[in-house]
Amino acid sequence: MQYISEIDQLPGYPSIDTEVLRTFVAIADQGGFTRAGEVVNRTQSAVSMQMKRLEEDVLQRKLFERDGRQVRLTPEGQVLLGYARRILKLHSEVFNTLREPHMVGLVRIGTPDDYVMRFLPGILKRFSQAYPLIQIEMHCEASTVLMQRRDLALTVISREPGNEIGELLRTEPLVWVASPCFCADEHEALPLAVSGVDAFCTQWTCAALDAAGREYRLAYHSSNVAAIQAVVSSGLAVMASMESLVTEDLRVLGPEDGFPPLPSMNLRLLRNPAMSSPITECLAEYILEGFKL
Repeated sequence: MQYISEIDQLPGYPSIDTEVLRTFVAIADQGGFTRAGEVVNRTQSAVSMQMKRLEEDVLQRKLFERDGRQVRLTPEGQVLLGYARRILKLHSEVFNTLREPHMVGLVRIGTPDDYVMRFLPGILKRFSQAYPLIQIEMHCEASTVLMQRRDLALTVISREPGNEIGELLRTEPLVWVASPCFCADEHEALPLAVSGVDAFCTQWTCAALDAAGREYRLAYHSSNVAAIQAVVSSGLAVMASMESLVTEDLRVLGPEDGFPPLPSMNLRLLRNPAMSSPITECLAEYILEGFKL
């Protein structure tokens, strides 16, 4: 304790409260003192006073340039922002590690690989910042096998009554997509690209085409979504996709193109009761909250 006291008294090493740094980061992120005050639950005048003391008494550097109601960081402010984010991250890690030492271990998540880049990056980033000692193991597989030896799974199921298991994360339409150069009229039997013969999506697309009396063939199938998308982008086949996963190089096909409507899909979170732990339950809550943002 004596050593710490001596360090605190050294000239040139003033301390900066983490709450002041949190306010500073909020100003940088929100672009103004008033909006930052709403984030940190302080009045605009209290925020201004904090920053005045930080600029004039602690750092003796100008951190902000004001343009009307907008606030921009000076070069010195940009430097401080980088340090502030790192300090707050370490501060959070210390408290989460020491206050919740049981939050150490491994979580296994199963998900179709096309959902990983679309839905999970922000959620996993926030979770890893809060619980840096938890290891996450990703398994990208078809929905039919996701819960095998997995703690959690993101999966799609139909909206048929009685088949609604797990916790609903998102509902959106399933649509037909193809390359702009693909011409369905050139094919006697419509070539389909599917992620798996037994996959839910394949069953629904085949059922829709059967009901419409449209001839088709399963021309390409692979568990690798990137491979399927490459085939479709090349104009060799059509596929069904969640609307939010349609890339810019593909076009949506509808009734005007001779394609029957497809059902909506439910993206759901499944928890494995046999693998339940404080770690898995915590990540499950992060996932549920992340889909509300």
